[in-house]
Amino acid sequence: MSKAETIVRFENVSFEYSATKPILDEVSFSIRKGAKFTLMGQNGAGKSTIFNLLTGVFTPEHGTINIVKGTTVATARQVIPREQMEWTVREFFESQFSQKVYDIDPKIDAVLEVVNLSVKDIHERLIKSFSGGQQARLLLASALIQDPDLLLLDEPTNNLDTAGIAHLTKFLIDYKKTVLVISHDAAFLNAFTEGVFYLDIFTRKIEQYVGNYNDVVRDIAVRIEKENMKNAMLAKEIQAKKEKANQFAYKGGQMRLVAKRMREKAEELEEDIVDVRKEDKTIRPFTIPVQEDIVGEIIGISSFTVLKNHKVTERKATISLKRNQHLLLKGPNGIGKSTLLESIANGTAKGSSIGRNVRVGYYRQDFSTLNFNESPYQALRGAMASAGLRPNEERVRSVAASFLITSDIINTQIGNLSEGQKGLVAFATLVLMEPGLLILDEPTNHINFRHLPVIAKALSSYAGAMILVSHVPEFVHQIRIDEVLDLDK
Repeated sequence: MSKAETIVRFENVSFEYSATKPILDEVSFSIRKGAKFTLMGQNGAGKSTIFNLLTGVFTPEHGTINIVKGTTVATARQVIPREQMEWTVREFFESQFSQKVYDIDPKIDAVLEVVNLSVKDIHERLIKSFSGGQQARLLLASALIQDPDLLLLDEPTNNLDTAGIAHLTKFLIDYKKTVLVISHDAAFLNAFTEGVFYLDIFTRKIEQYVGNYNDVVRDIAVRIEKENMKNAMLAKEIQAKKEKANQFAYKGGQMRLVAKRMREKAEELEEDIVDVRKEDKTIRPFTIPVQEDIVGEIIGISSFTVLKNHKVTERKATISLKRNQHLLLKGPNGIGKSTLLESIANGTAKGSSIGRNVRVGYYRQDFSTLNFNESPYQALRGAMASAGLRPNEERVRSVAASFLITSDIINTQIGNLSEGQKGLVAFATLVLMEPGLLILDEPTNHINFRHLPVIAKALSSYAGAMILVSHVPEFVHQIRIDEVLDLDK
């Protein structure tokens, strides 16, 4: 690869948040102009850290990051910061520039058309008034308005409906500039990715692969198989030489010299044994225990409101969920799915009634049910206490460990965890609170793809009433659904 083609080059870059939390260890890779690469790795491996290093938010402890002079970089982040939720759309887009941009409204309209977001009187609307899917489109547009040479996308499909993902996919296929994307959505990545940077959480180094996600999985599997076979053959040869060396050593004389040489040969072979690549850890299989003292109807829905063509419309329904009944809530971005779930969870939904003393477990897509100033340990103990259950130290730590909330992060502030780790904390709280009604709003967002089959199996076997919103068909297909309510029909 010639230097003229390279837009970014990492050379032996190391970074750590603290002496106890190293993230990158002498990482080297390069990105050529116009390439479309994926950055993959386990939750908490440090993918977003690499984005922050590229944008200059962080600086490396060691090594150098070379970006071609004049190259502009912009990031479409995973989530809009909480403090920006009270901003207007205009203020949000103005914040993307270091200097004042005059007559910005036409520029906003142009990028909103690209991301397929059309809302009446949008410039003065508050960010918090948009659905999760609409906010995802705003995040993408906030990067595009800067017209960057290097576009960084952090989980861009989160909260997007099927139409939104299709629109984004076509945009990226046609996009002429350089793109680096973090995503756990395999189908999305396979549509446009030409190469993958895999950040190994164990070695803290980048592995580079040619091809899409499927190619990477296949290449890694082949590599692991070869390494295991080589190690097995070496181990067999080493054992044979050690056994012969022991036999010769007992015979004395010249045989002792032969035994010594055979032991030395065995030691040389041991040095040839390779470290087999460790796979990302997967959360352990789990169940969400159901509240025991509930009988009869857990939730009934007789009516609900939707936002259609900028108008609020009330619709009738006949939904009655008892134990072991699961409802899938469908509809496009912006129709009001998250608003309905939130109002049901806090008991303010007109036309919905939750049974007496039913404990509600609510998984929000923005994790705002968690206190970001608390540690996971405090959140998990609090979940048990809020459910009227006596916090049990052994139970809390056991559940935490099963969700990869290990000793190095269990006392860290939740706000400092990656989005994927926050999601795992949220699932752990549901396990400990033992709800009677489970409400889940986009539970696959930010979660490592390896965990999703485990989560799907746990939700499918949940024995309480459940309401689910998800735009990921392959995830939904793994879950037992008893009833579907399409808000668009």
